[in-house]
Amino acid sequence: MSKRSSPRRDGVPDTSRRNFLKGATIAGAAALGTPAAANTAVPGFPEERPKASLPGPKLAAADTMPPPADPVNQSSSGGDFMVDVLKTLDIDYLAMNCASSFRGLHEAVINHGGNTKPEIITCPHEEIAVHMGQGYAKMEGKPLAMICHGVVGLQHASMAMYNAWCDRVPVIVMGGNITEADKRAPGAEWPHSAIDPAALTRDFVKWDDQPASLQHFAESAVRAYKIATTPPMAPVMLSLDAELQENPIENRALLRIPKFTPALPPQGDDAALAELARMLVAAENPVILCDRVARTPAAMPRLVELAETLQCAVIDNYGRMNFPSRHPLNQSFRRSILSQADLILAMEVNDVWGTLSSFHDRIVRSSEPRYKKTAKIVMLGTRGLYMKANYQDLGRYQEADLDITGDAEASLPTLIEQVKRQVDEGRKAAFDARGKKLAAAKLATIEQAKSDATIGWDASPITTARLCAELYNQIKDEDWSLVGTSIRLSWPHRLWNFEKPHQWNGVAGGGGVGYTLPSSLGAALANKRHGRLTIAIGGDGDFMFVPSTLWTAAHHRIPLLYIVHNNRAYHQEYMYLQTMAARHGRGITNTDIGTTIKDPFVDYATLAKGFGVYGEGPISDPNELAPALKRAVAMVKSGQPALLDVVMDQR
Repeated sequence: MSKRSSPRRDGVPDTSRRNFLKGATIAGAAALGTPAAANTAVPGFPEERPKASLPGPKLAAADTMPPPADPVNQSSSGGDFMVDVLKTLDIDYLAMNCASSFRGLHEAVINHGGNTKPEIITCPHEEIAVHMGQGYAKMEGKPLAMICHGVVGLQHASMAMYNAWCDRVPVIVMGGNITEADKRAPGAEWPHSAIDPAALTRDFVKWDDQPASLQHFAESAVRAYKIATTPPMAPVMLSLDAELQENPIENRALLRIPKFTPALPPQGDDAALAELARMLVAAENPVILCDRVARTPAAMPRLVELAETLQCAVIDNYGRMNFPSRHPLNQSFRRSILSQADLILAMEVNDVWGTLSSFHDRIVRSSEPRYKKTAKIVMLGTRGLYMKANYQDLGRYQEADLDITGDAEASLPTLIEQVKRQVDEGRKAAFDARGKKLAAAKLATIEQAKSDATIGWDASPITTARLCAELYNQIKDEDWSLVGTSIRLSWPHRLWNFEKPHQWNGVAGGGGVGYTLPSSLGAALANKRHGRLTIAIGGDGDFMFVPSTLWTAAHHRIPLLYIVHNNRAYHQEYMYLQTMAARHGRGITNTDIGTTIKDPFVDYATLAKGFGVYGEGPISDPNELAPALKRAVAMVKSGQPALLDVVMDQR
């Protein structure tokens, strides 16, 4: 982690800070700490990096000699009070790419706040900062904050904000701005400012505000945290005026930080839950669908209790870590059972229609339901509580027989109690018989997955099945956490034993490319304090969007094993293009144009070393895979990030 400076609690700022607040330009003077030398004896680890340049005479003098014409005698700033507010909200980190529009808050964090709660995480790009927040919140259960520079920084952050919105994940987004036109300097400050910065992202944040005073900021910051963390969760944004951050605090004694009290998640109506319990107990073949049920570690055991009480099938869409993968009732890879269900309960399912329908788009776009017409459909969740008008992340409309609005995790205790109350001995015997059939089917599914994984075992490029099997063999005895995978990579859930809440945290939400690497690093940041081994598998196309995330991993010493799924193409689009060409009878010879990453191929291991991260590859010989994984896991266990470039097929 970056070196922390101690805050002054005696009310007397040190000389260098007083000079900064009086107008001295000392940007960069405090960043003189040198990271520990890399272990150059380890193959794949970068060579020792040069030390940062020392400040020149003029820069050093600015730290002790304020400009003689500066009339301000300032010992505090509005940023100090903002930091005091943030410290009451349990915000551990502030991710940022430094910028002049929030220099007041930045300086207050490192000097007044001592660079702790929040601690700055330096990111080379605002998209990285927000995506780190998305991964962090899903793993730690609380948001981090990020801040971006005016409208240009916000535009960089917007893709990640949209992913977090679609994923219903809380991130506290702040943006610097210069509100008053007569205070903006000529040049860049004009195109970087706006009357209403949040207008850029208002369709995919849950709430935003532009505080006009420090008291306004205090109340809005507490409100923003509360809104972001109340289901359905989502990003929020505060636009912060530069002068509000930089100017002295007037009448500090009159400012008050409101008390934060979290809102209790909304529970489903008791009568509706009782009716649902009656329907579940009476059903012959009920199926539970789950997607984003688990907000906290308490959700998984509750969902297991409900399923075991009913001895019914559970299908997990993997939006969160909802249900153990090896549990006998987990039928996620037997979706054909939907056609046999007489009752389907969809709990916090993002796209109910998409889950219950088979959709085809390779020839003519068409669809048909996976369930029988007589099946009853019940929905329980907060999906419909907060919608926006423009972006279409809501999915196609699904008819239902009962729609219960309420947080599924909060509603589970009442639902379980109602189900247990209505189960008599006759139904219990029927449930036990049903559970035995499902357990036998589950066992067959596991054995089939093991058999399928051996197909092409010795092939080069390496199959994704072999990669996942070899990786699990290296980590299965560790306290591991898989925090990201390439799109549609299902092998871990087919082969691994997911049984702890932190072992999976879902996918991007909005499908935005560039999510996997920075969100995985955010999850790794959360896992670091718990001593967990964090791993991720990301596509090469996704990696290319934000490779500088690796610098943040190296700089802050965040241990993460990142495996690049290197198929040297944007493979989903490659296959779609082949389908279109074949459909039109034009052949597939030219479909590599605009869809492949070649000429030249990218050396991801060398790229990693350039950012200060241990790197190996490209690995295409399957016999070299296990030793390379072992070395990379050892590096991560030592506290360093590591990258493996593995040339894989798409199977």
